[in-house]
Amino acid sequence: MTVPKIEIAKDTLTVSRLIYGIWRMHEDKEGVSPKRVIEKIEACLAVGIDSFDHADIYGDFNNEELFGKALAEKPLLKSKIKLVSKCGIQIPGNKFTVKHYNTSKEHIRYSVERSLKKLHADRLDLVLIHRPDPLMNPSEMAQVFEELIKEGKVSHFGVSNFTNSQFQLLQSKYSKKLVTNQVEFNPLHTEPLFDGTFDLSVVEGFSPMVWSPTAGGRIFNPKSEREIAVKQKIDEIANRYSCNSDQILYSWFLNHPAKLIPILGTNDIKRVISASKAFSFPISRTEWFEILEAGRGREVA
Repeated sequence: MTVPKIEIAKDTLTVSRLIYGIWRMHEDKEGVSPKRVIEKIEACLAVGIDSFDHADIYGDFNNEELFGKALAEKPLLKSKIKLVSKCGIQIPGNKFTVKHYNTSKEHIRYSVERSLKKLHADRLDLVLIHRPDPLMNPSEMAQVFEELIKEGKVSHFGVSNFTNSQFQLLQSKYSKKLVTNQVEFNPLHTEPLFDGTFDLSVVEGFSPMVWSPTAGGRIFNPKSEREIAVKQKIDEIANRYSCNSDQILYSWFLNHPAKLIPILGTNDIKRVISASKAFSFPISRTEWFEILEAGRGREVA
């Protein structure tokens, strides 16, 4: 069974239900040559993963370029994949002395055009505002969103790490639909279940993307008591299904009615292939709560 597609913008954009993340690509022990990047892209495509999550800052602003070199070497891949990128975070360095956010229309345009150049792409399928900016002007942001769509440089916009009120603020000024909110969520970080984040996504009809689904690897390399409890519970359920533990973890995300879209952060192709098989092991409602209870360290009220 290959990874299915999910429609996140009606009649205009589908992505794979698992997305491959580029955050740690520069840390790949096998290297970052175009050959290695192409190997990973093709491995993803072979199991149905056609969507790739970037951000301008990943790899100290270099990972988009590394990915783009691979696409330049094998341009036929461009027609087979969906490109997601994020912008808005400014890192201290020669130009700035303080980390900050910049969601001005000038910076959003600059970031999009820079990402297109680095990725050797004509259009980004989806651009997300990486972090909510306390100084963001939603009317100005909506204006540049619509300009970039009209120019054919971006197909859709969304956000990342936004609270419900921040999402609604930007949506109130933007005539099109924000198609996702990419948020942190895993059995050790369950706040989106209870702070209204996923509730709003159901109300508004969008599917949240999930970053750090393995809690930065802590679920499978546990140290704390709670991490160990989660790993033991996932292993126990995996034994019931005679499958890998990561397949049970990803199945846990797929159970939620908000239609969550986990982002895989591994550089190991074997782990990508394993995760893609999660759809063959749908867990029960009670098993879902067993994992939730282990992650929170207490039963539901």
